Amino acid sequence: MMTDPIADMLTRIRNAVSVEKPFVDIPSSRFKRGIADVLKREGFIWDWKEENEESNPSATLRLELKYGPNGERVIQSIKRVSSPGRRIYSRGKELKPILDGLGIQIISTSKGVLSDREARRDNTGGEVLCEVA
Repeated sequence: MMTDPIADMLTRIRNAVSVEKPFVDIPSSRFKRGIADVLKREGFIWDWKEENEESNPSATLRLELKYGPNGERVIQSIKRVSSPGRRIYSRGKELKPILDGLGIQIISTSKGVLSDREARRDNTGGEVLCEVA
């Protein structure tokens, strides 16, 4: 049993980016689809899709990672902020830009999973899941 599936997702992305893989496969959940959707909206990945294999009944989330024209990494760092043992919450007005707006924080709110830009715009706070730069 995995105690922190979000940290596992971030570690898989971090490892795939470090060896410049074109995609990464992750066990799927609705919450992880929300995180993948934020990464796509903010331009850190090309796309994501959910795949079901006949031999394996559980769904897999495939993220197509994004690189620059000369192979530069779009995701320089990705780290977990809140953990199951230590939850970090923030109000909408308290969210500050990461790297002067080049990075994002992913927030779990009552309106779903949002980036810090969307949460500031909607003045919605929540649990700060991770930082991506």
